[in-house]
Amino acid sequence: MNRERLVRGLAALEIEADAAALERFEAFHAILDEYNQRMDLTAVLEEDERIDRHDLDSAAPLALGLLKRDAKVIDVGTGAGFPGMPLLILRPDLKMTFLDALQKRIAFLENTLKRLGLTAETLHARAEDAGRMEAHRERYDAALSRAVANSAVLQELTLPFVMPGGIAVAWKGPGVAEEWQQAKRAAYLLGGTLREPVPAPVPGRPEWGHMLLITDKTKKTPGAYPRRAGLPGKKPLGA
Repeated sequence: MNRERLVRGLAALEIEADAAALERFEAFHAILDEYNQRMDLTAVLEEDERIDRHDLDSAAPLALGLLKRDAKVIDVGTGAGFPGMPLLILRPDLKMTFLDALQKRIAFLENTLKRLGLTAETLHARAEDAGRMEAHRERYDAALSRAVANSAVLQELTLPFVMPGGIAVAWKGPGVAEEWQQAKRAAYLLGGTLREPVPAPVPGRPEWGHMLLITDKTKKTPGAYPRRAGLPGKKPLGA
């Protein structure tokens, strides 16, 4: 792994990384390569691109000061561990939960956490089902989702996890403006207030920068939500 590139990118985002974090990033990349030979975790194989597109992009909430110390965070639809794993490497104080519907991804993450010496919870479930579980409903300071679904759908998949006073954060591309009004209406129905999209540039890669959709949880989510698995994607709220 190109440590210098990672350090330079983090510095541009005004994020500090100690020697332990850099070693864990290097180990994480090696584990990704190992597992990628037998299961489809990421199509980004080139190291510099992976640093930019995955590690630095995932760090955006830290650059924006969105996650308080010891925050309880859930990574919804985490896949190969983005954004949760880079955030946890940089901020081991975070109380992270990795949620994914595919058991083999959960097994990968559990093995990765053990090998990196990091502590986090894993949850094998659909977001719609987990959002109704007492142990997870409105228990988090922040719910994160990266490259998961339409913006309005994401409101229903994330806000039920967030306690009033917390936030939901979604990484979206340049087309987010077309989804924003519907997402704003969906957020309102779920007890949230959607902010204007916030740019989250990747240092040196302006063409790859995401926009972050940040939703403030202002009141409890009505008991009717989330709807049963699959329905939010078929019939998004706020239409």
